[in-house]
Amino acid sequence: MESAFGGFSEEQFQKACDELQQFGQVGNDWELLMEHEGFKIYRRLDEQTGLYAYKVFGILDDCPPAVLADIYMDLDYRKQWDQYVKELYENEYNGETVVYWQVKYPFPMSNRDYIYIRQRRDLDMDGQKIHVVLAQSTSVPQIPERSGVVRVNQYKQNLVIKSDGKKGSKVFIYYFDNPGGQIPSWLINWVAKNGVPNFLKDMAKACQKYREKT
Repeated sequence: MESAFGGFSEEQFQKACDELQQFGQVGNDWELLMEHEGFKIYRRLDEQTGLYAYKVFGILDDCPPAVLADIYMDLDYRKQWDQYVKELYENEYNGETVVYWQVKYPFPMSNRDYIYIRQRRDLDMDGQKIHVVLAQSTSVPQIPERSGVVRVNQYKQNLVIKSDGKKGSKVFIYYFDNPGGQIPSWLINWVAKNGVPNFLKDMAKACQKYREKT
């Protein structure tokens, strides 16, 4: 299928949307990693890399879907509330908007950086608005690798948000990245079990402040 909307196809947006519509239903090849505070995290082994892809389902109370999607897209605001951001900006290269994102890693490990494209679409499904953001790694010669920072060349994330029927949001996230280098197993496990849920909780807190300032 021909790509559209910043390199993503209609089929990719629809598939991501379907994941949220089937909230918490996954195939037999996905195993439940943990369930905590309203979040369920599933994982599946990627045979080629030996790493896991993850699916996260959860509900964020008192955080409207449109506001949540706006916060996710607001890179300047993210630098205020995401403690792991070292550097984050977007720029246009060859007619395409590209994001540069450097993530702080604990000492003595090197920071990781990402070059990726992303696209948001607000869809209407059976009268309900669903916000979909797709992101995947890319490369541009204008952003070369930096000394002392490991470039992540395999990265994909889907974020899908809709109303929980009250004042909050139902959220689905798919993510996979290959951080390269020698990453301790404890850190991989921490990120899987805590990193994304903590990120969502921080984003929910940021949601309250965002609503106050707008």
